Amino acid sequence: MRRIWVTVAAIAATALLFLRGPVAGDSETKPERLPGSRAVIDASRFASLQAALDALPAQGGVVQLPPGTFDIDQPLVLSRGETLLVGAGPATHIRNVNQDGKPALLVQHPDGRKVNRTDRLWRVQLADFRLTGNEKSGHGIEAILIEEIFIHGVTVSEHGGDGLRLDNCYEDPRVSNSLITYNKGTGLNLLGCHDIVVSSNQFEENQDALHCFDGFNLCLTGNCLDDHLGHGVVIENTYGSVVSGNMIEECQGTAIILDRDCYGITLSANVIAHNGGGIDLRDAHGSTVSANTFTILKTDAVRIGPQSARIAVTGNNFANSYIGEGRLRRGTDDLAAAGLVLEATSDVAVSGNIFASVRPKAVELRGEPSRRVVFDGNVLTDVESDHGKLEESVVGDALPATPK
Repeated sequence: MRRIWVTVAAIAATALLFLRGPVAGDSETKPERLPGSRAVIDASRFASLQAALDALPAQGGVVQLPPGTFDIDQPLVLSRGETLLVGAGPATHIRNVNQDGKPALLVQHPDGRKVNRTDRLWRVQLADFRLTGNEKSGHGIEAILIEEIFIHGVTVSEHGGDGLRLDNCYEDPRVSNSLITYNKGTGLNLLGCHDIVVSSNQFEENQDALHCFDGFNLCLTGNCLDDHLGHGVVIENTYGSVVSGNMIEECQGTAIILDRDCYGITLSANVIAHNGGGIDLRDAHGSTVSANTFTILKTDAVRIGPQSARIAVTGNNFANSYIGEGRLRRGTDDLAAAGLVLEATSDVAVSGNIFASVRPKAVELRGEPSRRVVFDGNVLTDVESDHGKLEESVVGDALPATPK
């Protein structure tokens, strides 16, 4: 009997210790909260989405958007760096009902464009929500002077302006795994950005899919671009970039345009199908067009214009919808297939390409004679071509040494 009472007493004492909790001097004493941590802001506990964003401390933090459909008539303004704004995927739907041309989400420093370079906001991440607008609204997401912005898993659709507009977000902007569709402006508009990664996104039926103006080092890989009312990819005044492994289909305009002093750009391993035009090098130098497939294009699969020079065109396939045994996949009303146009250009190497059943010619010469063009090792099947009219000289003109 005595043993039972001793056991009961021991259990009671242990329970008392648990109920009492740690006291000063206990070796297991722990703080109530991890030092340095900040609370996650649950937007469902606020009267409005803007109120939740305003609750962010100056040091930044996390705002968790709940599932639901939320109408806004003024831009949501995010003005803190070191911040993650994250939703519940497509279940978080923010609708911009504004009809005065204002954006749905504006990301910028409290001082706006007046912010000093050293005081810019850094590391803003936007993820996992849906943002829609209307014909009279502005951009979907407009980010101004944000460094290391990262946008992923976002759906941006039906805005009156651009889908995403990154304005001088200079350092390392990234856009990935997002759906950018049916915007009246450009799907993704990159202005004055540097070291840009755009990967694994889907663009459909915007005006143009993507602009990269006055930038550096664009890496555009693994995206799907379809049904655009204008052009696919327009790159201007940009250097040191790669456009690779993309599917660009059924743009009413041209699939890829390089203009305004582009140089050092590689366009490779893209499938460019059924567009108004293929690749237009309007003002590009020191660039490469390689291993692309050009099929059923209405005009000019590759055009090298008079302001472009020093271009390599290698290992590409220019073709119609031929599928063997004398058969074409496309009907008689859809037989377009274009080739290479050289328009008063110079210093071009065209090698290792296949030109099959393209019209009007595999190689078409326009304007003044092109100079110093190598055409070698290409396969021409069921085509006419002007390549025999190219000047024979392939030795570059002597130039003075570059001044030191």
